[in-house]
Amino acid sequence: MNQFTLVGRERTILFSFMILGLVCMGITFIVDDEFHSRFWSNFLHNSVFFTGIAFLALMFLCANVIALSGWHVVFKRLWEAYAQFLLVGIILMTVVVIGVWFHAHHLYHWADAESVANDEILEGKSGFLNPVMYTIFSIIVVGVWYFFATKMRALSIEEDGVAKYDFSIHKKKMKTWASWFLPIGGFTSAAVIWQWIMSIDAHWYSTLFAWYCTISWFVSMLCITVLTLIYLKSRGFYEQVDANHFHDLGKYVFGFSVFWTYLWFSQYMLIWYGNIGEETIYFHQRLEQYPVLFYGNLIVNFVLPFFVLLRNDTKRKMGVMAVICSIVLFGHWVDYFLMIKPGVLHTAHELLGHGGHSALMGAAEAIPVGHQVAADAQAHAEHASNFVSGFSLPGLLEVGTFLGFAALFVFFFMRQLEQAPLVPERDPYIDESLHHHVV
Repeated sequence: MNQFTLVGRERTILFSFMILGLVCMGITFIVDDEFHSRFWSNFLHNSVFFTGIAFLALMFLCANVIALSGWHVVFKRLWEAYAQFLLVGIILMTVVVIGVWFHAHHLYHWADAESVANDEILEGKSGFLNPVMYTIFSIIVVGVWYFFATKMRALSIEEDGVAKYDFSIHKKKMKTWASWFLPIGGFTSAAVIWQWIMSIDAHWYSTLFAWYCTISWFVSMLCITVLTLIYLKSRGFYEQVDANHFHDLGKYVFGFSVFWTYLWFSQYMLIWYGNIGEETIYFHQRLEQYPVLFYGNLIVNFVLPFFVLLRNDTKRKMGVMAVICSIVLFGHWVDYFLMIKPGVLHTAHELLGHGGHSALMGAAEAIPVGHQVAADAQAHAEHASNFVSGFSLPGLLEVGTFLGFAALFVFFFMRQLEQAPLVPERDPYIDESLHHHVV
């Protein structure tokens, strides 16, 4: 079988999870604080995570085209479909952008004009950290990514109509578009990461942070690829995908889990060794207040995949790959949780306790003494060991929201899979992929 169709049972399951996600977000909004910090941080967390996965699918697809690679061709339509989710990512991030302009949320300290006016560091960064730049990178830049994603997919589908071993489209068009996208995507993705994630902790910076986030996205994308292939094979598709392909994907998951750890350690070690206050605060906060997530992040995303995938035979076993990729995928989602949540909670505390514009202060004064976030934010500042629901650890509402967004991602890319044959039989490198053997 080479034509995928989303059946009724799959639609029911995916829509059920999407409804679960909406319910969890609704409950979060209702029980949240006046700023709705937990709701908005959950929305940003999942929007950034799945949009980044779509972006990395496009980046890796283009990198393989430039390298004249053939091993991936048999299932490259998966990456083309993942990349189309960038359209949804634009919509999701547009919601966040509107929130920045109209102060519907307080995810970013730099978005508060009074805080910027009274803070030398925020004022110094205001040329880059401002609503206009945030809008440009969240909508226009991601829109450019989506344009390249649609172009690469259109050329791939166009190739289905040419003669076998015809390299004209591949080398003259696909390679050209891919060569343009790689530097554009590489440079703009760093700025997007600085805007979306690093600017949550607006007083902190790291030159390694963009690399760190990118590799976390990349490993997540590889894990989703493995899980998708295993599921589609269980339905009778992708019979051509064998243990050799899983072995290659397993090597990528293994290798880039190690690289992720290298970046994790390098960022931590250099900041620890430099011992500069404005740099060390980021890790001090996470070590002292989020020790379970901080050390658990390293165990789940490095120790576990390293020792399980170290053996060659484990990479060729679909059962083992399914388990390890499911755990690592969730682990990197938690990694993004740890990047985002502490800064959002700190910003809420700053705006509640140290000023902000008058509307914020009015809202803070209106919060009852026992209200969840006002009390939690104050306790968070005075007693680092206190547990803050939805921030100290992912709760059921966070997990439910994640499942809803994951179902949206799966539903969207599966709809894209329906629009073209799963295996691009006219790709000039298809034979290399079908007769791929690991040496």
